Amino acid sequence: MAKLKFAQRLKELLGLGAGSDEFFDDLADGLVEGDVGAVAATEITDALRKRCREKHIDGREAIRAELKAILGTYGKAVSLAPDPAKLNVFLVLGVNGVGKTTTVAKLADYYRRTSGISNLVLAAADTFRAAAIDQLRIHGERLSLRVVGQERGSDAGAVIYDAIEAVKARGPGLVIADTAGRMHTKANLVKELEKIDKVVAGRLGESGVYKKILVIDATTGQNGLRQVEAFHEAVGLDAVVLTKYDSTAKGGIAIAVPREFGIPVAFVGTGEGYGDIAPFVLDSFLDDFLGE
Repeated sequence: MAKLKFAQRLKELLGLGAGSDEFFDDLADGLVEGDVGAVAATEITDALRKRCREKHIDGREAIRAELKAILGTYGKAVSLAPDPAKLNVFLVLGVNGVGKTTTVAKLADYYRRTSGISNLVLAAADTFRAAAIDQLRIHGERLSLRVVGQERGSDAGAVIYDAIEAVKARGPGLVIADTAGRMHTKANLVKELEKIDKVVAGRLGESGVYKKILVIDATTGQNGLRQVEAFHEAVGLDAVVLTKYDSTAKGGIAIAVPREFGIPVAFVGTGEGYGDIAPFVLDSFLDDFLGE
Protein backbone atom coordinates (compact mmCIF):
# COMPACT_ATOMS: atom_id res chain seq x y z
CA MET A 1 0.00 0.00 0.00
CA ALA A 2 1.17 3.51 -0.73
CA LYS A 3 2.56 5.77 1.94
CA LEU A 4 -0.02 8.13 3.32
CA LYS A 5 0.15 11.87 3.73
CA PHE A 6 0.28 11.79 7.52
CA ALA A 7 3.49 9.75 7.33
CA GLN A 8 5.17 12.61 5.51
CA ARG A 9 3.92 15.12 8.08
CA LEU A 10 5.09 12.98 10.99
CA LYS A 11 8.54 12.56 9.48
CA GLU A 12 8.87 16.33 9.19
CA LEU A 13 7.70 16.89 12.76
CA LEU A 14 10.07 14.30 14.20
CA GLY A 15 12.91 15.97 12.35
CA LEU A 16 12.11 19.45 13.68
CA GLY A 17 12.18 18.67 17.39
CA ALA A 18 10.54 15.55 18.73
CA GLY A 19 9.07 15.75 22.21
CA SER A 20 8.64 19.52 22.51
CA ASP A 21 5.30 21.19 23.29
CA GLU A 22 5.28 22.60 19.78
CA PHE A 23 5.77 19.07 18.43
CA PHE A 24 2.70 17.76 20.25
CA ASP A 25 0.56 20.71 19.13
CA ASP A 26 1.61 20.24 15.53
CA LEU A 27 1.09 16.48 15.84
CA ALA A 28 -2.52 17.03 16.92
CA ASP A 29 -3.06 19.27 13.89
CA GLY A 30 -1.49 16.65 11.65
CA LEU A 31 -3.76 13.92 13.00
CA VAL A 32 -6.82 16.08 12.33
CA GLU A 33 -5.63 16.74 8.78
CA GLY A 34 -5.08 12.99 8.43
CA ASP A 35 -8.80 12.39 9.12
CA VAL A 36 -8.44 10.89 12.60
CA GLY A 37 -10.86 13.49 13.98
CA ALA A 38 -10.39 16.44 16.34
CA VAL A 39 -11.44 14.75 19.58
CA ALA A 40 -9.45 11.60 18.86
CA ALA A 41 -6.42 13.67 17.84
CA THR A 42 -6.44 15.44 21.18
CA GLU A 43 -6.85 12.18 23.10
CA ILE A 44 -4.02 10.52 21.18
CA THR A 45 -1.66 13.47 21.53
CA ASP A 46 -2.35 13.86 25.26
CA ALA A 47 -1.73 10.15 25.81
CA LEU A 48 1.52 10.29 23.84
CA ARG A 49 2.72 13.38 25.71
CA LYS A 50 2.03 11.67 29.04
CA ARG A 51 3.83 8.46 28.06
CA CYS A 52 6.85 10.32 26.71
CA ARG A 53 7.21 12.33 29.92
CA GLU A 54 6.67 9.38 32.23
CA LYS A 55 9.13 7.18 30.30
CA HIS A 56 11.53 10.03 29.46
CA ILE A 57 11.18 9.32 25.73
CA ASP A 58 12.41 11.87 23.21
CA GLY A 59 13.99 9.85 20.39
CA ARG A 60 12.33 9.77 17.01
CA GLU A 61 11.89 6.01 16.73
CA ALA A 62 10.80 5.64 20.34
CA ILE A 63 8.15 8.34 19.96
CA ARG A 64 6.94 6.77 16.75
CA ALA A 65 6.70 3.38 18.49
CA GLU A 66 4.65 4.87 21.34
CA LEU A 67 2.34 6.61 18.89
CA LYS A 68 1.84 3.36 17.00
CA ALA A 69 0.97 1.56 20.24
CA ILE A 70 -1.61 4.20 21.13
CA LEU A 71 -3.20 4.19 17.68
CA GLY A 72 -3.30 0.40 17.89
CA THR A 73 -5.73 0.67 20.79
CA TYR A 74 -8.11 2.69 18.62
CA GLY A 75 -7.96 0.68 15.39
CA LYS A 76 -9.85 -2.54 14.89
CA ALA A 77 -9.68 -5.17 12.15
CA VAL A 78 -11.95 -8.13 11.46
CA SER A 79 -11.66 -11.21 9.30
CA LEU A 80 -14.89 -11.34 7.34
CA ALA A 81 -15.18 -14.84 5.93
CA PRO A 82 -18.28 -16.80 4.89
CA ASP A 83 -18.90 -20.24 6.38
CA PRO A 84 -18.69 -22.80 3.53
CA ALA A 85 -21.02 -25.12 5.45
CA LYS A 86 -23.82 -22.55 5.77
CA LEU A 87 -25.96 -20.16 3.79
CA ASN A 88 -24.29 -16.74 3.92
CA VAL A 89 -25.67 -13.34 2.98
CA PHE A 90 -23.35 -10.33 2.80
CA LEU A 91 -25.29 -7.10 2.41
CA VAL A 92 -23.09 -4.40 0.87
CA LEU A 93 -24.15 -0.85 1.69
CA GLY A 94 -22.93 2.65 0.91
CA VAL A 95 -23.76 5.96 -0.70
CA ASN A 96 -23.48 6.41 -4.45
CA GLY A 97 -20.02 7.09 -5.78
CA VAL A 98 -17.95 5.16 -3.24
CA GLY A 99 -17.35 2.16 -5.50
CA LYS A 100 -19.98 -0.04 -3.89
CA THR A 101 -20.99 -2.10 -6.93
CA THR A 102 -17.37 -2.66 -7.94
CA THR A 103 -16.63 -3.72 -4.36
CA VAL A 104 -19.40 -6.32 -4.58
CA ALA A 105 -17.65 -7.81 -7.60
CA LYS A 106 -14.24 -7.66 -5.91
CA LEU A 107 -15.57 -9.43 -2.83
CA ALA A 108 -17.19 -12.11 -4.99
CA ASP A 109 -13.91 -12.74 -6.79
CA TYR A 110 -11.96 -12.74 -3.52
CA TYR A 111 -14.28 -15.18 -1.74
CA ARG A 112 -14.47 -17.51 -4.70
CA ARG A 113 -10.65 -17.69 -4.67
CA THR A 114 -10.17 -17.96 -0.91
CA SER A 115 -13.24 -19.48 0.77
CA GLY A 116 -13.81 -22.61 -1.26
CA ILE A 117 -17.38 -21.51 -2.02
CA SER A 118 -18.47 -22.04 -5.62
CA ASN A 119 -22.20 -21.59 -5.01
CA LEU A 120 -22.08 -17.81 -5.16
CA VAL A 121 -24.77 -15.44 -6.42
CA LEU A 122 -24.79 -11.66 -6.81
CA ALA A 123 -28.02 -9.80 -6.02
CA ALA A 124 -28.67 -6.57 -7.95
CA ALA A 125 -30.73 -4.97 -5.20
CA ASP A 126 -29.82 -1.38 -6.05
CA THR A 127 -33.09 -1.13 -7.93
CA PHE A 128 -33.16 2.67 -7.88
CA ARG A 129 -30.44 2.90 -10.53
CA ALA A 130 -30.71 0.98 -13.78
CA ALA A 131 -27.00 1.63 -14.31
CA ALA A 132 -26.17 -0.25 -11.10
CA ILE A 133 -28.14 -3.30 -12.25
CA ASP A 134 -26.43 -3.23 -15.66
CA GLN A 135 -23.02 -2.73 -14.07
CA LEU A 136 -23.43 -5.71 -11.76
CA ARG A 137 -24.59 -7.89 -14.65
CA ILE A 138 -21.45 -6.96 -16.57
CA HIS A 139 -19.32 -7.91 -13.57
CA GLY A 140 -21.22 -11.19 -13.35
CA GLU A 141 -20.48 -11.98 -16.98
CA ARG A 142 -16.79 -11.19 -16.58
CA LEU A 143 -16.52 -13.31 -13.44
CA SER A 144 -18.84 -16.07 -14.73
CA LEU A 145 -21.15 -15.58 -11.76
CA ARG A 146 -24.93 -15.63 -11.66
CA VAL A 147 -26.61 -12.27 -11.06
CA VAL A 148 -30.18 -12.18 -9.77
CA GLY A 149 -31.95 -8.95 -10.63
CA GLN A 150 -35.20 -7.42 -11.78
CA GLU A 151 -36.10 -4.19 -13.49
CA ARG A 152 -35.40 -0.71 -12.19
CA GLY A 153 -37.85 0.29 -9.48
CA SER A 154 -38.63 -3.27 -8.42
CA ASP A 155 -38.67 -4.35 -4.79
CA ALA A 156 -35.12 -4.71 -3.45
CA GLY A 157 -36.20 -7.17 -0.79
CA ALA A 158 -37.75 -9.42 -3.44
CA VAL A 159 -34.49 -9.41 -5.41
CA ILE A 160 -32.51 -10.52 -2.38
CA TYR A 161 -35.16 -13.10 -1.52
CA ASP A 162 -34.83 -14.60 -5.01
CA ALA A 163 -31.03 -14.62 -4.71
CA ILE A 164 -31.20 -16.45 -1.39
CA GLU A 165 -33.56 -19.02 -2.87
CA ALA A 166 -31.21 -19.50 -5.84
CA VAL A 167 -28.32 -20.31 -3.53
CA LYS A 168 -30.40 -22.47 -1.19
CA ALA A 169 -31.47 -24.63 -4.13
CA ARG A 170 -27.88 -25.79 -4.44
CA GLY A 171 -27.05 -26.08 -0.75
CA PRO A 172 -24.64 -23.92 1.29
CA GLY A 173 -23.28 -20.85 -0.44
CA LEU A 174 -22.99 -17.07 -0.50
CA VAL A 175 -25.19 -14.19 -1.64
CA ILE A 176 -23.48 -10.83 -2.01
CA ALA A 177 -26.09 -8.12 -2.41
CA ASP A 178 -25.61 -4.67 -3.87
CA THR A 179 -28.04 -2.15 -2.35
CA ALA A 180 -29.28 1.34 -3.10
CA GLY A 181 -27.12 4.17 -1.81
CA ARG A 182 -29.42 7.09 -2.30
CA MET A 183 -32.91 7.85 -1.06
CA HIS A 184 -34.81 11.12 -1.04
CA THR A 185 -34.50 11.40 2.72
CA LYS A 186 -32.71 9.64 5.54
CA ALA A 187 -36.09 8.30 6.69
CA ASN A 188 -36.59 6.62 3.31
CA LEU A 189 -33.11 5.11 3.47
CA VAL A 190 -33.74 3.68 6.93
CA LYS A 191 -37.15 2.33 5.94
CA GLU A 192 -35.78 0.61 2.82
CA LEU A 193 -32.85 -0.96 4.65
CA GLU A 194 -34.96 -2.11 7.57
CA LYS A 195 -37.27 -3.87 5.09
CA ILE A 196 -34.34 -5.62 3.41
CA ASP A 197 -32.92 -6.53 6.81
CA LYS A 198 -36.16 -8.25 7.80
CA VAL A 199 -36.28 -10.21 4.53
CA VAL A 200 -32.73 -11.51 4.96
CA ALA A 201 -33.11 -12.33 8.65
CA GLY A 202 -36.39 -14.07 7.98
CA ARG A 203 -35.01 -16.31 5.24
CA LEU A 204 -31.75 -17.18 7.00
CA GLY A 205 -33.09 -17.84 10.47
CA GLU A 206 -30.60 -18.88 13.14
CA SER A 207 -28.60 -21.24 10.95
CA GLY A 208 -27.25 -18.76 8.40
CA VAL A 209 -24.48 -16.17 8.41
CA TYR A 210 -25.59 -12.58 7.86
CA LYS A 211 -23.14 -9.67 7.60
CA LYS A 212 -23.80 -6.01 6.85
CA ILE A 213 -20.84 -4.24 5.28
CA LEU A 214 -20.54 -0.51 4.59
CA VAL A 215 -18.31 0.75 1.79
CA ILE A 216 -16.61 4.10 2.46
CA ASP A 217 -14.49 6.19 0.13
CA ALA A 218 -11.23 6.63 2.09
CA THR A 219 -10.70 10.06 0.51
CA THR A 220 -13.93 11.57 1.90
CA GLY A 221 -12.53 12.05 5.39
CA GLN A 222 -14.81 12.83 8.29
CA ASN A 223 -17.89 12.79 6.07
CA GLY A 224 -17.46 9.03 6.13
CA LEU A 225 -18.31 9.03 9.83
CA ARG A 226 -21.73 10.50 9.14
CA GLN A 227 -22.33 7.78 6.57
CA VAL A 228 -21.39 5.14 9.12
CA GLU A 229 -23.75 6.72 11.63
CA ALA A 230 -26.72 6.68 9.24
CA PHE A 231 -26.29 3.11 8.04
CA HIS A 232 -25.37 1.75 11.46
CA GLU A 233 -28.52 3.30 12.89
CA ALA A 234 -30.59 1.65 10.16
CA VAL A 235 -29.35 -1.94 10.25
CA GLY A 236 -26.38 -2.31 12.61
CA LEU A 237 -23.09 -2.68 10.70
CA ASP A 238 -20.62 -5.53 11.09
CA ALA A 239 -17.69 -4.04 9.20
CA VAL A 240 -16.55 -1.38 6.78
CA VAL A 241 -14.55 -1.54 3.55
CA LEU A 242 -12.34 1.39 2.58
CA THR A 243 -12.13 2.08 -1.15
CA LYS A 244 -9.73 4.35 -3.07
CA TYR A 245 -7.12 3.62 -0.44
CA ASP A 246 -4.09 4.92 -2.30
CA SER A 247 -1.80 7.95 -2.21
CA THR A 248 -4.79 10.32 -2.26
CA ALA A 249 -6.25 8.90 0.95
CA LYS A 250 -5.17 10.31 4.30
CA GLY A 251 -6.13 7.09 6.06
CA GLY A 252 -7.19 8.29 9.49
CA ILE A 253 -10.80 7.23 8.87
CA ALA A 254 -9.59 3.67 9.58
CA ILE A 255 -8.88 4.83 13.13
CA ALA A 256 -11.86 7.15 13.48
CA VAL A 257 -14.58 4.61 12.62
CA PRO A 258 -13.62 1.95 15.21
CA ARG A 259 -13.02 4.63 17.84
CA GLU A 260 -16.42 6.29 17.41
CA PHE A 261 -18.62 3.31 16.58
CA GLY A 262 -16.66 0.20 17.53
CA ILE A 263 -17.06 -1.08 13.96
CA PRO A 264 -13.98 -2.83 12.53
CA VAL A 265 -12.40 -2.48 9.11
CA ALA A 266 -12.49 -5.65 7.00
CA PHE A 267 -10.97 -4.76 3.63
CA VAL A 268 -9.19 -2.00 1.75
CA GLY A 269 -9.54 -1.44 -1.98
CA THR A 270 -6.63 0.11 -3.85
CA GLY A 271 -7.63 0.07 -7.52
CA GLU A 272 -10.24 -0.84 -10.10
CA GLY A 273 -9.15 -4.41 -10.82
CA TYR A 274 -10.90 -7.37 -9.24
CA GLY A 275 -7.72 -8.29 -7.38
CA ASP A 276 -7.26 -4.79 -5.98
CA ILE A 277 -8.74 -5.61 -2.59
CA ALA A 278 -7.10 -7.04 0.50
CA PRO A 279 -7.99 -7.81 4.11
CA PHE A 280 -7.29 -4.91 6.44
CA VAL A 281 -4.29 -5.63 8.66
CA LEU A 282 -4.03 -3.10 11.50
CA ASP A 283 -0.29 -3.42 12.08
CA SER A 284 0.51 -2.96 8.38
CA PHE A 285 -1.90 -0.03 8.15
CA LEU A 286 -0.23 1.70 11.11
CA ASP A 287 3.20 1.26 9.54
CA ASP A 288 1.87 2.89 6.36
CA PHE A 289 0.05 5.62 8.24
CA LEU A 290 3.09 6.53 10.37
CA GLY A 291 5.78 5.76 7.82
CA GLU A 292 8.24 2.95 8.42
